[in-house]
Amino acid sequence: MEPTHLHPPVRCRMIDEVLSLIGDKWTIYVVVMLGQGKRRFSELKREVDGISQKMLTVTLRGLERDGYVTRTVHPTIPPRVDYELTELGRDLLVPVRALGDWASRHEARVVDARIRYDTRLAQAAE
Repeated sequence: MEPTHLHPPVRCRMIDEVLSLIGDKWTIYVVVMLGQGKRRFSELKREVDGISQKMLTVTLRGLERDGYVTRTVHPTIPPRVDYELTELGRDLLVPVRALGDWASRHEARVVDARIRYDTRLAQAAE
């Protein structure tokens, strides 16, 4: 089957960079959490189960750099920093939620397929 359209190499690299960031599991979790409203770093750390402080920092910096998240520093003592989705980030939330809904709807089918596959593999090894 021939591709219906080809992207120039420069565009493919950009698409790959975007998908690499937004396809990361931590990015997905952070975007979903921020989809519920602005959060402080410590709130995100608490809500995103298993993420290290370093990985949360790297994830938030990547999201901020690409324009999905804004970082607001409030001049208090100690300083308070809030993170919030930008318009682009809220737009990203649409396909992210759709993918999550799809995964939930098809979870049983995936589990069944894994069981069938693992059974065939085990039988072939006997």
